[in-house]
Amino acid sequence: MAMDASSQRDGTTISQINVTPLVDVMLVLLVIFMVTAPIIQQGVQVNLPQAKAGAIPGTEELLVVTVAKNGKIYLNDNPMTLSELGGKLRAIRKLQADKQVYLRADQDVRYGVVMKTIAEIKQAGIERLGMVTRPSSEEG
Repeated sequence: MAMDASSQRDGTTISQINVTPLVDVMLVLLVIFMVTAPIIQQGVQVNLPQAKAGAIPGTEELLVVTVAKNGKIYLNDNPMTLSELGGKLRAIRKLQADKQVYLRADQDVRYGVVMKTIAEIKQAGIERLGMVTRPSSEEG
């Protein structure tokens, strides 16, 4: 608590908040977030095609099937074969019948690989399949 010389004369005190510890904590948090942000963005690198579409709403855990440029298939960043993918999705469907799956496929991957992946997802009983794209640029 700090006292002003003028306040000592009439007997009142002026209370002030010391913000230095608050600033120190905020700067430490800023540095932590700056260091950890690039780490959070890791995953399978996919060059998504562009399309005009809105963002995906919702807060539930997403099931994302990724087809990488080399043709490898991932379920939420876990590599697996096409038959393993079907088995996992069947097991998930038994637990949650209305689960939605999102498909991310590199734009340079062969069309047949993507279609086989879609067929495996549909054979597993997943009816709700979304396609993930990059937002298109305004230029065209």
